This record gives sequence, C-alpha cells and structure tokens, in this order.
Amino acid sequence: MFSSRYDLGAIMKNSEIQSTRNRYRRAVRDKKPLWKKLITALLIICVICFTGAGAGFLLSVTGTLPDVSQNFRPEISSQIFDCNGKLITTVHAEQNRLPVSIDEIPENLQNGFIAAEDVRFYQHHGIDPRGILRAIYKNIISGNSTGQGGSTITQQLARNAFLSQDQTIKRKLLEAVLAIEIENKYTKKEILEMYINQIYFGQGAYGAQTASHIYFGKDVKDLNLAQCALLAGLPNSPNYYSPFRSLEAAKYRQGLVLDQMAKYGYITPEQAEEAKNADLGLMQPNSNESNNFASYFVSYVIQTISDKYDSDVVYKEGLKIYTTLDLDMQKEAEAAVKQGLPAGDKDANGLTQPQGALITIEAKTGNVKAMVGGRGEDQFNRAVQMYRQPGSAFKPFTYVTALEAGMSPLSMLGNERVTFGGWSPKNYAGTTSAPVTMTEALVHSLNIPTVNLANKVGMSNVLETAKKCGISSLVESGPYNDGNLASALGGLTKGVSLWDMAKAYSVFANNGKLVQPRVILRVEDRNGNVLEDHNETPKEERVLEETAVQRLNAMLEQVVLRGTGGGAYIGTAMAGKTGTTDQEHDAWFVGYTPELVTAVWIGDDTGTDAGYTGGTIPATIWRDFMGQVVSRMGSGNFDIPPSIRNEIGRSQAETEKENKDKKDKKDKSKEKDNKKDSSENKNKKESLADKAKNSAEKVGKALLDKVAGQSVEE
Repeated sequence: MFSSRYDLGAIMKNSEIQSTRNRYRRAVRDKKPLWKKLITALLIICVICFTGAGAGFLLSVTGTLPDVSQNFRPEISSQIFDCNGKLITTVHAEQNRLPVSIDEIPENLQNGFIAAEDVRFYQHHGIDPRGILRAIYKNIISGNSTGQGGSTITQQLARNAFLSQDQTIKRKLLEAVLAIEIENKYTKKEILEMYINQIYFGQGAYGAQTASHIYFGKDVKDLNLAQCALLAGLPNSPNYYSPFRSLEAAKYRQGLVLDQMAKYGYITPEQAEEAKNADLGLMQPNSNESNNFASYFVSYVIQTISDKYDSDVVYKEGLKIYTTLDLDMQKEAEAAVKQGLPAGDKDANGLTQPQGALITIEAKTGNVKAMVGGRGEDQFNRAVQMYRQPGSAFKPFTYVTALEAGMSPLSMLGNERVTFGGWSPKNYAGTTSAPVTMTEALVHSLNIPTVNLANKVGMSNVLETAKKCGISSLVESGPYNDGNLASALGGLTKGVSLWDMAKAYSVFANNGKLVQPRVILRVEDRNGNVLEDHNETPKEERVLEETAVQRLNAMLEQVVLRGTGGGAYIGTAMAGKTGTTDQEHDAWFVGYTPELVTAVWIGDDTGTDAGYTGGTIPATIWRDFMGQVVSRMGSGNFDIPPSIRNEIGRSQAETEKENKDKKDKKDKSKEKDNKKDSSENKNKKESLADKAKNSAEKVGKALLDKVAGQSVEE
C-alpha cells in the first residue's frame, strides 16, 4: 500500500513537471516573430487556394471537354479512283491522311511505336507516373528541360486530336484529363489504331498509310521490319529524321527504335542488326505521285463534287470517289497530245502556244474515259471551259437535218459562186464546179454546197438539231445570234466547247440516241456509306431519226477514207469530220468508232493564227491515240444497212465516173488540141518551105539575069 501511494505520488509529480514544460513551450511559441506567423498563414492560404482553384479548374474543364466518343473525326484525304478501281490520286487540305484498321498495321510497326514512345502502354491508364518521373530525371541529368516530355501514346493522341501544341499548364492538364477519358472509352488496340492514323510523319503525310505510300510506295500492311522501324522513329522529329532530308539521321533513329524493340523482347538482337543493314527501298521524293497526271480530269471531278456538297467534304471527309476515267486511256491520251503538239513559243503569260485539248466519251454510256485540258502549264481546262469556233466540224448538223427532211446522200447541191444578202461563201481552195452530191460536198468539206443546203432546210432547223444533240452554247436571240447561214460553216457567236462536240458526235455513234456524259460512278463516305451510285444503265434519249444517222455515218466514213480526214485513219471502222476556222485560228478533228467518240482541238489561247488545219495535227493526235486504244480493246462496225452502203457507193461511183468523164474530155480536148497544133505546125512548115523555095528560085533567077546582063553589057 505504501509503495502504491508512493508510486502514485511520483506520477502526480511527473505530471506537474510535464504540464510546466508545456506551458513553457506555449510561452516560447507565443513569442515567435510576427513575420514567421504571417508566412505560415500565407502558405496555408495558398495551399487552400491552390487546392480550390485546381478543383474549380478541373470542374470547369471537365464540363467543356470534347466528347471523345463522338468528336474524334480527324481530317481524312479523299481518294479518286478510275473505272477499274485503280487509284488516280488523293486530295486533301492541310492533312494528307488515309486511315487503316489495326488489322492492316503490321505488328512490327505497332511494337515499334510502343518501344519508342510508350513502353508501358498496356500497363497504364492514360497517364504513366513512372514515365513522367523518368523523363524528369533524364531531363535534369542532361540539363535539357524539354528533352523528354513523358507523354503516353494516349496523351499524344488527345493532344493531336483535340488540343493545340501550346506548352502551357492548362493544355497539359486538359491533355491528362482527356487521356483518362479516352482510356475509359476505347480499348488499347483502338487507341493505338487512332494514334497511328493520327500522327504526322513528315512530307505532308498524316497517318502510317500515307507515310508508307510516300516513303516506300506501298501499303502499310506490306512493310518489312526495317521499314516499320524507320516509320516508328519519324514522329519524334519528322523533318529532322526524314530519309529524304538526311538518310544518316533516319538510319540513326531507326537503329534506336530497333534497339528498343530488342530490349523489350519484341524482336531478337539478331533481327535488329539484320534490319539495320537491310535496304529500305525508299522512293524518290514525290516520285510516287504526279501532280500533273490527269490533273484536268481530277479538277473537274473535285468541282463536280464540291458543287453538290462542300469543298471541305472533298478535302477533309475521306470520300472515296469512283470515276469513269480509264487510266490506260488517259496515259495514251496525254502521250498523244504531248507528242503531237508542236514545240511552240511562250506567250506573255508564260504559256506555250499553241495549246491542245482532247476528250473521249463512251458512246453508249456517256462515260468520260480520258480528258486532256492543255499542256499542263495552267489550271484552265480547255476540254470543258473553253468555247471556240468549230469551223467545218459543225457541218454534220446541217447534213443530218437535210437527211431527216427526206434528202439523200445522192441529192445534188449547187457549187457555183452564190451571194446571200451581200455575203458570198467560198470553198477552202477558192474553186467552184458543177453541182455535187451531198456526200461529195461533205467528204471534201465544200462550203458553197453546205450553205446552199442550210438555206434550203432552214438555219433554224439546223440549230435545233445541234441543240437536240447537246450543243448548249448557241445564241438564238439578240443583235448577234447564230440564226445566219454563216453558222452552217461553224461561224458561231459564242462558239462551242470540246465537251459539247464530243457529246453531240456521240449521238451519231449511238444511232441517234443521246446519253449525257458523266464522270462519277459512285461516292462513299469515310465509313463506307454510299452517298451516290450511278452504275445503273444510263438513260438514253432518241434525238435523231435512225436512218438519217446511218446515212450520215456512211458519209462521214468517207471523210476519213478519201476526204479531208484521211490523216486520222486507223484501219478500222471509223467516221469523223475536220474543222478549220478562218485564218486557221482553230483546228479540230472529231471522230468516232462504234464505241468511242474522241474530240481533239488545237489553237492559240489568244485566238491568233495557229497555222494548222483540222486534217493535220488534230487528225494525227486522234490517230495516234485511238490507234493505241483500238489495238488494245478492239472495235466493231457501224450499223449501216446495205441499201445505204449502195447509196454511198453510187455517189462515189458517179463522182468517179464524172471525174473520169471530165478527165477523158480534158484528155480528148488536149489530144485534139495537140493534133490541131501538129497540123498547123505541118502546114506552117510546108508554107515556110514553099516560101523558101520560091525565094530561092527568085534569087537564082535574079542572079542569072544579072550575070546575063553583065555579059551583054560587057
């Protein structure tokens, strides 16, 4: 008991001592300088404010964050294909991108990105604290505060897809929040797919598919390990590591990626070394695409789509546009125009003159198979935007009008000098003759018979025929219009387009039926949804009577076989007409087989004398191009009944007989003149001989008389 009381007392004593110490400490604390108290208070306030501000900021930004499940729509390049599904070109705004699914991205490329950019990609949830700390440590050691950012692949995706590249705290916080949100919405494979399709690879390429085409000329799915490693290293610094800029720098970066892949077990060290030494198979810069190939056709397609939707849809929404163009025909057309045009000279605008244009249309479908709008020196498309005088290429509309009115290829037309209202048409060579058949007038492109014919059938009817066939630029009213006889020779107020001439002649090739030309077969959006589909059988409209067209075709065949269009002959069924304007400003040849219509024009943009006729360079270009096409694709025959063939044959036979009779008559006349000349010469010679004889006799007699006289006198 005593002991207990003693212990309790000791405890109480110790308690008192402790209490005294506490009071002393409080007294000392209370005596702390005022500035320390203020600093402490300020620190507390700052922490509270920072915490509150941070919480408020996060609450504010999370309320305005983009919806990553709905708004992830990067710009995608649109692709334009030919009629056989071959890629013609891609079109884009600032970002040239062709997305592909993760299944088309090689494992080596996927692993290369992970090894180079985010080794813990499959372990973290959008943000990698280890990666951040590692980057900070390396930056401190290296003394480079911007050396490594520690951003995960998901953070890079968030930044590139939704944010700017500004190095601000706000942007980095937003990036982190979005990264977490993306991880909540998508699987790792989906994130990796979006990332590889989103990032920039240099050379204007966004996404691995576009980069693969530019650097290697192949689809991304076909890349080997060495090529995958090079691509995986590019986003770190696309311009610096570009193999087109420095192959040495590109190989150095490729080696780092391969070492990382080997380090983390994606490949073996032996595979890494083999890839380092492998040939990369690099393309030459820009060799995989030609900015000029089919450029006029591509521009026309883009304009056509833009008129329906919006230009942004074409350049940013990843459309797949399937067209009517045939790439093989296009190459042959461009080669023929390039080879056929003369060297020429530069004009004041830096354009080479003369210029040329060509367009080919499939007669039964209206599909435009080839288009050349010039030498490729400018964007003015002479195949569709240009209006020029057609010259004699307009004459078939007059002749088919007459054929529909009941006249025949054997109908006779006056070819003597005639005047209409003070105007006297002249034939190209300035010659006149006796009446000729319609066939011969067209075959030899005679102007006087054509004007006589237009006057007979009525110029208004001729213009109506041209309109029905698709000529859309005729002027039918006003002080200057096409209702005059000069229009029958192609002297139009506004002129015509190459597009319209090809369309109109397609009516002849298609036995009198008009099919509107088209350049687009199908359009799909980025998700494969069909926006347009024009693959159905095109609508035909009969605009000319069939028999009249058959007769015209038989007549225009003769233009090539023995008339002004002989320079275009390709040894198969074909028809066509030349056209040359006054002073040879414009030269045309519009010809066709039963399947294809091709219109060719050359001339000076300024309308000055080009110095060529339709039967020369245009016909040659047509021959060189269509000869290649027909030899590759073949061609049929025109549907022309034997009775019409007989008409054309009779016209030719009668003309040949007439020409033979004229020749025989001329020869007989010449023979008669020769005989007359011979007889006259003989008589003249005899007369001269008689005169000489008589003269000699007279001289001799005089001499004898003189001699005799002298003798007498002497």
